[in-house]
Amino acid sequence: MNSPIPRMSPARAGGQPGAGSLCLANARLVLHDRVMTGRITVEDGQIAGIAEGDRVPGGAVDCAGDYVMPGLVELHTDNLERHIEPRPAVDWPHLPAILAHDGELASTGITTVFDALRVGSIHDSKARYGAYARKLADELLAVRAEGHLKISHFLHLRAEICSETLLEEMAQFGPDDRVGIVSLMDHTPGQRQFRDLQALRTYVSKKRGMSDADFADHVANLKELQRLYGELHQIGAVAEARRYGAVLASHDDTTAEQVVQSRENGVGFAEFPTTIEAAGACHANGIAVMMGAPNLIRGGSHSGNVAASELAHAGLLDIVSSDYVPSALLLSAFSLSELWGDLPRAVACVTENPAKAAGLTDRGRLAPGLRGDLLRVGQAGQTPLLRGVWSNGRRVG
Repeated sequence: MNSPIPRMSPARAGGQPGAGSLCLANARLVLHDRVMTGRITVEDGQIAGIAEGDRVPGGAVDCAGDYVMPGLVELHTDNLERHIEPRPAVDWPHLPAILAHDGELASTGITTVFDALRVGSIHDSKARYGAYARKLADELLAVRAEGHLKISHFLHLRAEICSETLLEEMAQFGPDDRVGIVSLMDHTPGQRQFRDLQALRTYVSKKRGMSDADFADHVANLKELQRLYGELHQIGAVAEARRYGAVLASHDDTTAEQVVQSRENGVGFAEFPTTIEAAGACHANGIAVMMGAPNLIRGGSHSGNVAASELAHAGLLDIVSSDYVPSALLLSAFSLSELWGDLPRAVACVTENPAKAAGLTDRGRLAPGLRGDLLRVGQAGQTPLLRGVWSNGRRVG
């Protein structure tokens, strides 16, 4: 049975109250199923009306034929973690890190973000995986409550199955913490993302500076943690997601059997399936497929897994995440548009589809009554030029 999906009201889901009036006119509006020349009006943070034609009323912004589309919805980004730890073992002051993260996302057209925070720690000092999520979540929620954030923020808890403290850390969160997504992450070496141990060795040696001996100990430790806690942590994380009212996501599904387990857990969408077999099984089991924009832009996975473009060609790609490059999200929509020859379908992968997967019914499309999260986008060849960002009717970029 699927986990309950939170239906966020505009009051709960927003960051700041809406602004006054805004009209973007003489624009190519990217609607759900077509592109239409017209104008869109926002009143007090909500879309008030859409009209066809190139007329520019007094006081309106003349978009001169630029696209106007919904603000981007980001379900999985490690960008906040990158700001608080810009180098291994460097703990940057959290308030300026949060504000810089928020501003960076706004500048790339992301108006809704689920900030990914790891829960589940390892006490091995060489691994340096300590607890941090509860403290950082408190700081982020406090900054939001004070009205300092430009865009709408939710939490995404990355539940590390191979850890010692997962359930203890998840117990510190509750239904009032804006936890919208819980993803089940099993990074046991030799399977899922790190089937190739050499790829894992390269990753941790660069990020953590491990020697060969340290790496061997790290692999053995993770395998032992999976043996001791894997089943218990998976069952507990699924239960905690339901307690929060969060959507459940799988991570790095590789086989059809793993997808069946994801379905039984109540997973709503799959993050970064590593094979076309797994992506096909996701669709067969009613699970939306999310891939990374860097994979799409680069033409392949840095871990040697299935290419996002292969899934797109096969009709198995539903959602795109910026993952570790925020600016890649808007670029990915135009790349998909070129691949598919269908801009509305491509834009839906970074707006409507992720909003739906996360249970947000008040954004992701250009329609009256929805949030005034808008982008004005020109083009230089096939490259999008972001010319304006509005979050809840307020200009933020």
